[in-house]
Amino acid sequence: MQHPPPLFPFPIPSPENSKRNCVIAFTTPQNYAPRLSDLIRLKGWTPLWCPTVIVESSQQTVSSIHHHLSFLEEFSALAFTSRTGITAFSEALSINPTPPLTPNGDILTVAALGKDAELLDQDFIGKMCENPERIRILVPPIATPSGLVEALGVGKGRKVLCPVPLVIGLDEPPVVPKFLEDLSKRGWIPVRLNAYETRWAGAKCAMDVVIKSEEECGFDAIVFTSTGEVEGLLKSLKEFGLDWSMVRRRCPRMVVAAHGPVTAAGAESLGVGIDVVSSNFGSFDGVVDALYHKWK
Repeated sequence: MQHPPPLFPFPIPSPENSKRNCVIAFTTPQNYAPRLSDLIRLKGWTPLWCPTVIVESSQQTVSSIHHHLSFLEEFSALAFTSRTGITAFSEALSINPTPPLTPNGDILTVAALGKDAELLDQDFIGKMCENPERIRILVPPIATPSGLVEALGVGKGRKVLCPVPLVIGLDEPPVVPKFLEDLSKRGWIPVRLNAYETRWAGAKCAMDVVIKSEEECGFDAIVFTSTGEVEGLLKSLKEFGLDWSMVRRRCPRMVVAAHGPVTAAGAESLGVGIDVVSSNFGSFDGVVDALYHKWK
C-alpha cells in the first residue's frame, strides 16, 4: 500500500501561541496521529506529522484472527498490548457469523492497557459472547506489557491469546518477545497471534524532519510513541545521508520525548537519547503534558 498523504503537511501557526510557535514533530502511525495532533494543538503548538511506520491489517492477519476465533474456548485470557490489536480483533469479530464463545462456560479475562480499554465496550463484549457475564475486563494499574503480566497473575498452565503486530521491514523490538517470555515465567501458555502488520513507511518517510531541520528555526521537539518509529526514522535518515547526531546538531534546542519507559528504553538502545519520558503513559496526554512541564 502506498504511503498515506500527511495529515499536516505544512506547520500552521497557532494563534494561541503567537509569541512562541513551537513545532512538535511526531512519528506516530496514521491510526494514532489525529489524537496526538489534537493534544499538541490544545497546548498552542504546531504538529508536524512524520509517520515512519505504517500499521494496518492484511489478508494474512485477518485470516489468522479468524483461525484463532474458532478455538477461543480453549483460552482463559485475551491480552491486548495495543489499541490497534483491539481494533483488528473487533473488526474480525464483526464479520464472524456467530460469537466465538458460547453463553455457558468459564470466564474469559480480556486485558488492555490504559486508554485502549475504552474499546472493550458493550459492543465488543456482545460480539465475543451473548452472555456478558462470561467476559471479565482487566485494566492493569501500570499501562505497560509487564504491568499487564503482573495484573493477570499466575497462569497455572492456562492459555492466553496475545494479538500482537507482525513486524515487516524493521527489526522486531524486544517488547513483544519479552511480554510472551514474562507470561511463560508466570505459568501461562502464551499463544502469539499476528493480528496486524507494522511496516516501515519507506526510504523517504523522514523527509519532513530533514527539510524542517534545515530551516533556521528547525523544530522544538520530536515525540516517539514506539521503538519501531525510532528505527524507521533512523533507517530513513540514512537514506538521506544523515544520522541522529547530525539532526541533533541542526536542531540544538530540540527536546526528544518518549511515550513511556518502554519506548524510551527502545530509543536509547538505538542510540537516540531521550530528554522527556511520560510518567502517565495510559494515554498520549501524558507525553504532551511532560513536554509542557519541561518548557514551563
